[in-house]
Amino acid sequence: MPVFAQTVFLLLLSNIFMTFAWYGHLKDLREKPWFLAVLVSWGIAFFEYVVQVPANRIGYGVMRLDQLKIVQEVITLSVFVPFSLYYMNQPVKLDFLWAALCMCGAVYFIFRS
Repeated sequence: MPVFAQTVFLLLLSNIFMTFAWYGHLKDLREKPWFLAVLVSWGIAFFEYVVQVPANRIGYGVMRLDQLKIVQEVITLSVFVPFSLYYMNQPVKLDFLWAALCMCGAVYFIFRS
């Protein structure tokens, strides 16, 4: 598998863990004490870091730091929107499209040289 593809795959997996660690407790642990939500989130975030650190190390070998960051942000938005819609049952917003277009612009400017 090409290094860029490995990086994207690992960052995708990392962002799935990250999104659940950051926002999953808002649905699943809403009625539980906040410190329990913190502990569960930290537990999930551990797996995020187990995947994210190798992803960034691999990706930094073929991308500049700014490129790696923009790729990560695009992946974050790509994971967050379906999470928001399907898991958290949030309404579809046109703002998701505008945010995605802004991210496309960011990708263009970071990778154009």
